[in-house]
Amino acid sequence: MKTDDKAIADGIVAAVGGVDNIRAVGHCSTRLRLTLHDKTKVDEKTIEDIEGVKGQFFAGEQYQVILGTGLVNRVYDIVAGENQGGVNTDIKADLYAGMSLSKKLSRILGDIFIPVIPVLVATGLFSGFINCINSFGVQMDPNVLTIATILMKTAFTFLPVLIAWSGMKQFGGSPVIGIVLGLMLVNPLLPNPNDVVKGTVEAITFHPFGLEWNVVGYQGSVLPALVVAYIAAKTEKTLKSVVPDVLDLIITPFTTILIAGLLGMLVIGPVCQTVEHAVLAAAKFVIALPFGLGGLILGGTQQAIVVTGMHHIFLALETDYLATTGFNPFNAMISGGIMAQATAALVTGLKVKNPKKRGFYMAASLPAFLGITEPAIFGVNLKFGKPFLFALCGGACAGWCGAMLHAASTGMGVAAIPGIVTYLYSQQAIINYFIIHGVGIAVSGLLTWFFFDPNKAEQPELEN
Repeated sequence: MKTDDKAIADGIVAAVGGVDNIRAVGHCSTRLRLTLHDKTKVDEKTIEDIEGVKGQFFAGEQYQVILGTGLVNRVYDIVAGENQGGVNTDIKADLYAGMSLSKKLSRILGDIFIPVIPVLVATGLFSGFINCINSFGVQMDPNVLTIATILMKTAFTFLPVLIAWSGMKQFGGSPVIGIVLGLMLVNPLLPNPNDVVKGTVEAITFHPFGLEWNVVGYQGSVLPALVVAYIAAKTEKTLKSVVPDVLDLIITPFTTILIAGLLGMLVIGPVCQTVEHAVLAAAKFVIALPFGLGGLILGGTQQAIVVTGMHHIFLALETDYLATTGFNPFNAMISGGIMAQATAALVTGLKVKNPKKRGFYMAASLPAFLGITEPAIFGVNLKFGKPFLFALCGGACAGWCGAMLHAASTGMGVAAIPGIVTYLYSQQAIINYFIIHGVGIAVSGLLTWFFFDPNKAEQPELEN
């Protein structure tokens, strides 16, 4: 152990008010993270002057000291060890302990999705660009289209795998078990839910106790993977506490995968599917409401449904409208809400002072302007809470305008900026398009700009 390392550790501990002021300590790849009893005791200037310290700042409840790779591990070992009184090293549990239930759930969701966001941003941009090209009638070579489809759909198709992997890490389980469980949820032997909705394939049906129980794949879904990851992590930890070490390697993973896998495919998934059918029936009822109320409700809730991964059920609704009338009013009611989510994330990025976070938040908003909102929702808006709610308000106002204007598109599966091509059938339709999206952008942007400060809010932790 280098003498300098101990000097750095001792200096940091002294400058934050001593070991008695440290509630918990942890670290990432470059930063020492501390939660403190009294933030006012921190001498930031002294810490800045310590040799080896590259920066320091408060991020929500955490005080973070930037040390760099390698050094942070050595300093952490000293601060967390007996030399400093054996302080609490479970910083995550300590951080959650002081939160309300809603903040805790929001934080957990953010911690699960932040590692996944970069790939969603990348594939979301691929999807948006390709949708733009297709919407203008450009014919792509079949082989090129195949490669393009792989680029834009892989991450979203296997989203349950990513969520189960990250969720298992968050809940304290083995990530590799999460990967296997996620792959089970999207196994090609299970019927694709989009194909089931379109009627091209049938669900796998069981009849327990005379009831019809349908099982499908969960490509693109979020909620089943989250629940499965939670159950698997709790099951694994319970088994590890009771199974003898000599049998742990065999019994624990086998039992965990058996229980969580069967529950995911046969119980959790079908329950989510039942909820989906109820949501679809409710949507049909809501659209028929007078005075634009249908647009107000759908525009304000559709992006919340995206959070659950159940939004693909609306394909049946849109298909029915296009088949019977040639027009799709549902698109006009929800497209402004997509732009509202994009705007909320963009404004949050513009207001945040940390340059790294600014780049992250603004990058997450780009796919949303092209119709892919998951990066903006999970990476920014839902994490903070207020931007998500403000975006829902913008979506509600835009949806109401769409309903009152009797606006409708001539397509499905394309919205936000690329969606303009489905409104080119008349001058009034184009005007309606700009009104709807302008309202969504204005309401969401103004609310986020004037009533939310990301610099004062508890912010997502971004690691180098």
